[in-house]
Amino acid sequence: MRILIVHNAYQQRGGEDAVVESETQLLRSRGHDVRAFVRHNNEIEGMGKGALAQQTWWSRESVERIDQSMSGWHPDIVHVHNTFPLISPSIYWAVARKGIPVVQTLHNFRLICPQAMFLLEGRICEDCVGHSTWRSVTRGCYRKSKLQSAVLTGMLSLHRSIGTYKNKVTRYIALNDFCRRKFVEGGLPADKVVIKPNFVDYAAPQGTERDGFLFVGRLSAEKGTGVLAEAARQVPEVRLRIAGTGPEAHQLQDVPNANMLGALGGDDVRQQMETATALVLPSIWYENFPRTLVEAYAAGLPVIGSRLGALEELIEDGVTGLLFEPGNADDLASKIRWAHSNATAMAEMGCRARAHYENNFTATRNYEQLISIYEEAIAAARSE
Repeated sequence: MRILIVHNAYQQRGGEDAVVESETQLLRSRGHDVRAFVRHNNEIEGMGKGALAQQTWWSRESVERIDQSMSGWHPDIVHVHNTFPLISPSIYWAVARKGIPVVQTLHNFRLICPQAMFLLEGRICEDCVGHSTWRSVTRGCYRKSKLQSAVLTGMLSLHRSIGTYKNKVTRYIALNDFCRRKFVEGGLPADKVVIKPNFVDYAAPQGTERDGFLFVGRLSAEKGTGVLAEAARQVPEVRLRIAGTGPEAHQLQDVPNANMLGALGGDDVRQQMETATALVLPSIWYENFPRTLVEAYAAGLPVIGSRLGALEELIEDGVTGLLFEPGNADDLASKIRWAHSNATAMAEMGCRARAHYENNFTATRNYEQLISIYEEAIAAARSE
């Protein structure tokens, strides 16, 4: 199968970029002819506001470049990950003109929420779901800028009105059932939205001794950094390791039992996961499918997470981890304290987490799901 991967890479590399790389490697390792059309947000530097807005709404440059990518090489499928802001939804039209099916992975909620996280001033906000997104302009939801929010909302309004999202994408991939429901509520055709989770390729962990609790990720407000810091102060007897950097790092720097490890590479993160009692995911937004969660399960590490959005679906309370009330530091501290005092029960949850990984989130299982979606999209395009 010939597959063209399309991705607008971020200036600050994140989990989405890692997923794109992992899927590309997975497909190539199975013998597929995979090529990539990538634009990077570093191109924005020096670009005027008007030019950037035009690229965001309809990028002639991206259309020309993707046409060149497909010239003399006709892919069977085009798999899009991110088009914002430089690639733009205009490429869907360029691909459709060639009769090639498009699969779009929905890594965040930007198609129905300009801010992409359903988060407004530290609380969940779904005001735009199923409605116009112009509320985001008056509130400056995207980067606290009314102008930038207007550009993003204009892009969404344009492509909704001309049928881009309903007619030019053959299949959408949501990462779990919760996310699928939200996108359907937001207007995407239910028959086009399928589910495929993230994955990691991870050998069974070694039987090492486990101690302490681990946070892995960007230290930002939506990740619940403040909640984690407040909870940690309530359990001074517990050791907490923090792997990551970000604008909210100061929240944890003065917490005596928090060991700030900084940004770690993949092997170091794995070593930390294989020696911790549990991973803590205190997010206050609707996480789509944090890569750290599947990495934790693969490492035999149970997860203590917010009872919120997809996390409530991905973590089975008392089976593969523990759930706590979102934003409630007292409840999080209580769960950490219980886990610290019940090492045997946590180890059993870790074994079940690893079994859940082996049944659902391995490279082999993910490849089967991905190819099935591609074949379904190709068949659907032929029948149109």
